Amino acid sequence: MSELKTKQNEASVNDFINSIAEEQKRKDIDAIKDLMEKATKAKAKMWGPAIIGFGDRLLVYESGRKLDWFVMGFSPRKQNIALYINDAVSNNQDLLKRLGKYKTGKGCLYINKLSEVDLDVLKEIIQKGL
Repeated sequence: MSELKTKQNEASVNDFINSIAEEQKRKDIDAIKDLMEKATKAKAKMWGPAIIGFGDRLLVYESGRKLDWFVMGFSPRKQNIALYINDAVSNNQDLLKRLGKYKTGKGCLYINKLSEVDLDVLKEIIQKGL
């Protein structure tokens, strides 16, 4: 089995954030970092080259495979910000209706910028993800 590339490492979260060219995206991801740190009570850590994760948990698949993973996290991508929040999509349909502009993927919530979503609703989704 190949080794997983997305694992916690010692790279600097602040250096990663500061490497993002677009100023508004840097501000948005810094705000999301603060929200997730506050909710999880865990410091931000880099997971792989481009995911900021918070906390640690053991993920166990139906196959029995075990994986060290983060409690929640996000990745600032070129076109959007991918939020990895447990059950953010499946268990929060009522909140998602009030969130604002977003897209979903398998277990991921994608937003373009914080100004397009209701911050209080996002905080609630993050809290429920714990």
